[in-house]
Amino acid sequence: MSTEIRAAILDSAATLQRLAADEAATGVIAGIVDLACGALAAGRKLLLCGNGGSAADAQHWAAELVSRFHYDRPGLAAIALTTDSSILTAIGNDYGYERVFARQVEALGAAGDVLLALSTSGRSPNVLAALRAARAKGMATVGFTGAGGGDMPALCDLLLRAPSEATPRIQEAHEVAGHIICAAIERRLFPRQP
Repeated sequence: MSTEIRAAILDSAATLQRLAADEAATGVIAGIVDLACGALAAGRKLLLCGNGGSAADAQHWAAELVSRFHYDRPGLAAIALTTDSSILTAIGNDYGYERVFARQVEALGAAGDVLLALSTSGRSPNVLAALRAARAKGMATVGFTGAGGGDMPALCDLLLRAPSEATPRIQEAHEVAGHIICAAIERRLFPRQP
């Protein structure tokens, strides 16, 4: 068992090392920070969505922004579209599961907002529908996916591809990137006084 544990840890570490060495990927992360900060500073909001573990990431990042990350500061406008069971089940029942995020984007999104959409495969129909809805509203679109990218590249202004095809490794890379993004947004918008 300990051999398997070490192998999983080393595999995760290798994925993160590839991410760190990829200048295009680190540039995308910096671009996401710039985009999010610009929207938030202009009074706009971030909407986040994903399925399964990616739904948990969307909720996690929204919580870090609305509450706090490293230190106390004013809350930031971030909404996870994965949390309201009444809305999700109503949309799923009335329009189908593919529309659970798109319908919320249509209702809550506005030009100048940013959609952060997570799909490890890049092929989740409800995430792709949300990206299309965001584009139609004049929102900026940011994607988080795996090495392949699936169908997300054509729908995203910025796309972070975790350098792996394995779902757990992709999600681990996304989680690290999300923490980096949340910390950078907090520092830039509310610099700590010395």
